Amino acid sequence: MQIPGKLTNGDEIRIVAPSRSACILSEEGIKMAKERLEQLGFTVSFGRHIFEKDLQNSTSIEQRVEDLHDAFSDEQVKGILSVIGGFNSNELLPYIDFELIKKNPKIFCGFSDITAIANAITAKTGMVTYSGPHFSSFQMVKGQEYQTHFFTQCLMHDAPFEMKPSSEWSDDAWYLDQENRNFEETVWKTYQAGTAGGTLWGGNLCTLNLLQGTDYMPTLENAVLFVEDDEMTIPETFARDLTSLLQTVKSLKALVIGRFQRASNMSEEQLLFILDKHPMLKEIPVLYDVDFGHTQPMFTFPIGGEVLVDASAGVLKLVRF
Repeated sequence: MQIPGKLTNGDEIRIVAPSRSACILSEEGIKMAKERLEQLGFTVSFGRHIFEKDLQNSTSIEQRVEDLHDAFSDEQVKGILSVIGGFNSNELLPYIDFELIKKNPKIFCGFSDITAIANAITAKTGMVTYSGPHFSSFQMVKGQEYQTHFFTQCLMHDAPFEMKPSSEWSDDAWYLDQENRNFEETVWKTYQAGTAGGTLWGGNLCTLNLLQGTDYMPTLENAVLFVEDDEMTIPETFARDLTSLLQTVKSLKALVIGRFQRASNMSEEQLLFILDKHPMLKEIPVLYDVDFGHTQPMFTFPIGGEVLVDASAGVLKLVRF
């Protein structure tokens, strides 16, 4: 895998909208996110079309692809962040110039619906991409310290490091009320103990599965899967989506599951019932309730990078990212 150059102080980060438009963000939120990235030492620029919108609060395929290509082509831009997630980033895949991206490797980061583009880029170019905060995630006040720490650790440094649980987590609508939030203690949980390493793939489960049967689906060999899903999933849909993904893996080394949102009604009993169905998951390390996905805060991880999973100790170590 090709690892793009790490970000350094003074680097320009371009904000693009491969999925939903920035029009859904408030002026105050945009200002807060921009200032927080500037406080980290970056300069921030915006794609030409990210504030335009259509009937579904997105923009045309042509506009979104143009902004993505412009960001990768611009030699001044060292990192690219998605505005936010959504539902339609996979529309862009047939129109992306993957050779252009391969010739201009740089940090590309986002989560949720951005899973489709990030995994496709890595599969088609061999360049590591990143599942981590959107631009809009930097509006968040409480819980930002953990999120920012692992964002900078992953994207600004190259020495191996461990990712450990946050002290507390939340599943509230923080973007509506930054002050009155409900947090509870974080505990990463072990389904199957053990230690294993491999190539990390994953992100949002239902979005990743959209790539199956296409030229954009990664070949999952010696894979460590990181998967999560949002409030729109229920135990039954997560179960079939997980089964579908497991059936594509040529060699699965470990499984790490992000924390579920409460609206999904995914109880621990339901999750263990789902995992118990698969004999292969009793033979590899499996962790769940981990700090990534649609609860806060989240860490950043490399798609296509190398990771060690110690499910016995509840530790994840990024080796090559």
